[in-house]
Amino acid sequence: DGGIKSNVLCLNEDKLHKISNKLVMGISGESGDTTQFAEYIAKNIQLYKMRNGYELSPNAAANFTRRNLADYLRSRTPYYVNLLLAGYNDDTGPELYFLDYLASMVKVPYATHGYGGYFSLSILDRYRRADMNEQEAYGLMKKCVLEIQKRLIVNFTKFQSSVN
Repeated sequence: DGGIKSNVLCLNEDKLHKISNKLVMGISGESGDTTQFAEYIAKNIQLYKMRNGYELSPNAAANFTRRNLADYLRSRTPYYVNLLLAGYNDDTGPELYFLDYLASMVKVPYATHGYGGYFSLSILDRYRRADMNEQEAYGLMKKCVLEIQKRLIVNFTKFQSSVN
């Protein structure tokens, strides 16, 4: 028959994981899955660096992550996680990848996840520019947070961001 499932919003859980010096992952989903999958990816990317003497590029890390999500999706123990993988490539500059729990991946100029994303994506569509400096980008993030606090029925008092 059916089971009982409860969703709990956790305000003190760290959803941002530093994968390497030039990679950070924002992950959401089932609580145990997020922690375990993020640690698994981080440790394997670190292992790659130790074995080969250089870090994976953001594109290679995103493809490695996508492949692992796809492999686990077809197993008996899939990870139900959505994630954003951001990194800096010395040749091409900053890169951002959007991956969902079905292992689809796309490179995007900006992205959001979760219920707050429904409210902030239109702000990013309207105000985001490719040539923004750090102060302007921070102001845009504040705009998104204020909109989420105003429109989302759940009142979050704390938001976390990362600037690397």
